[in-house]
Amino acid sequence: MHNSRIAAAVVAITALSAAMTLAPRGAHAQQKYPAKPIRLIVSFSAGGTPDTLARLLGPRVGEALSQPIVIENRPGAGGTLATNIVAKAPADGYTLLAVSPGFAITAAMQPNLPYDPLKDFSAVANIGFSTLALVVAPSLGVKSVKELIALAHAQSGKVFFGSAGAGSGTHMNGERFRLVAGIKAVHVAFKGQPEFLIEVMAGRVQYGVAGLGPAMPMIKEGRLLPLAVLPARTVLLPDVPAMSDVLAGAARDGSQAWLAPAGTPRAILHQISRELARALAQPDVKERLQNIAFHVAHSPPEETDRLIRGDIASFNKLVRDAGLRAK
Repeated sequence: MHNSRIAAAVVAITALSAAMTLAPRGAHAQQKYPAKPIRLIVSFSAGGTPDTLARLLGPRVGEALSQPIVIENRPGAGGTLATNIVAKAPADGYTLLAVSPGFAITAAMQPNLPYDPLKDFSAVANIGFSTLALVVAPSLGVKSVKELIALAHAQSGKVFFGSAGAGSGTHMNGERFRLVAGIKAVHVAFKGQPEFLIEVMAGRVQYGVAGLGPAMPMIKEGRLLPLAVLPARTVLLPDVPAMSDVLAGAARDGSQAWLAPAGTPRAILHQISRELARALAQPDVKERLQNIAFHVAHSPPEETDRLIRGDIASFNKLVRDAGLRAK
């Protein structure tokens, strides 16, 4: 009986020791992130700025995290399809959303979204923004922002500006320029930037605020004349002034960022954000982005959240001031 009690005690102590040894390992395994591939959902087709950034940065961030970042293009419904997928995904860090300024614009333009842009997401990081350019055709005969404004006043209501579609970033920036300049101009929406830039070159549309990347080839060929760039000067067009230098109150809103479902652990958000910052600092990445007129402006989760909320508020005001109807 005595020996059996000793044997039972030994078994119990051994089991307890094994449990204590395995417990930290189990806890560590639960805390380890990432343990599987990460989905990065892009709300646009291949070729756009969000997709370009995702394919440039995703592999580098994935390599640093020792898990691949799988990019999924989910275009449709003006970006709300992809956004809603991420809003409803588990908040575990394995589903991320690459957003453009369209995220904040849609929040301002569409009051009945299937998700709450302020409550359903946690910011991961701000990446930066594309440089924009106010462009005209050389044949228009204006060579500065002031001359364009003077022309618009002289032909009030007869000047047209183009965009890549109603509610697009080019539309919003065109409206903002119109309001700050105090001119009456008629908006004309096209399918995309190439289409409206063709109309500007042809003289059927007098001006537009376009992404410098898509407009640069036509600027180099002398078919488009840049009057100003936003929000700051660029080495690609060193002689072209920043809009804010020639027109008080001129600005731009919105940027490219990564988001996650609301409730994603802060440690995970910061971990991804740090790796994004490291990727953006790599010399070849910086050169590639400079060549497409993209300005890097990384910020951590908390600051990015404030930026996005500020953009939504700014676009809400712009929509009201411009008299734009919600879709």
